[in-house]
Amino acid sequence: MRKNTALEKWRNGEQTIGAWLSLANTHSAEMLAHAGFDWLCIDLQHGLLDYQDLRHMLPAISTTDTIPIVRVAGNDPKEIMKVLDAGALGVIVPLVNNRAEAEAAVSACRYPPQGSRSFGPVRAALYGGRGYAAEANDEIACIAMIETKEGIANLEEIVTTPGLGGIYVGPSDLALALGLSPRGDTDDPLHLETVATIVATCKKHGVPVGCHTGGLEYTLRRLEAGFNFVTLGSDSGFMMQSAASQLAQARGAQQKERENTGY
Repeated sequence: MRKNTALEKWRNGEQTIGAWLSLANTHSAEMLAHAGFDWLCIDLQHGLLDYQDLRHMLPAISTTDTIPIVRVAGNDPKEIMKVLDAGALGVIVPLVNNRAEAEAAVSACRYPPQGSRSFGPVRAALYGGRGYAAEANDEIACIAMIETKEGIANLEEIVTTPGLGGIYVGPSDLALALGLSPRGDTDDPLHLETVATIVATCKKHGVPVGCHTGGLEYTLRRLEAGFNFVTLGSDSGFMMQSAASQLAQARGAQQKERENTGY
């Protein structure tokens, strides 16, 4: 079966850089894959796309060695299995609050006897290649997001869930859980302390840990802090940042501030 090179690097303690896809556009997905990111995450939770878009975007990413990951809308086994069958090599599950929810996510990603995933890898076996049925359990990355009050309180039990491929910090929702404004790139002491605790707990148990950022500055800071996988930005964010910056320069004006959308 095709190797999940991103997951392999995380397991070896290496660092990777990825990007987020929130726009329902096959060509932009293919372009960012060709940019050389280690992985790309297609966002079905907050992105402006659905499963029909996913069916076109996953093959577009497959024109490269970039690893395709999907953030599902929720911890729903039917949805998790569906995106895996479409060819995702990893799923990011939002709003995981406790060990039971983390176990449910892992189970949905594993064929029996390790889990409860139903067999029918329609496109996944074609993309994954010979040996998919026997090897998929070891190559699919099930990643739980820590971003709620309950998730923070149950951090250790979530991190130590058997079979979990990684933890992903949703910094904006984490900020809301801490009573702060929903800003992911922040220097708030409480936010920094909480993120550091998550990283330390993951390192203690040998679990890969990732984080979302809004750009280069915080990507570099998160990598320096020891994160294994960091999101540099999103398709919509890259487009808006470049367009707004160059437009302001062309007009000889100051770049307008825009509302934080999380992308």
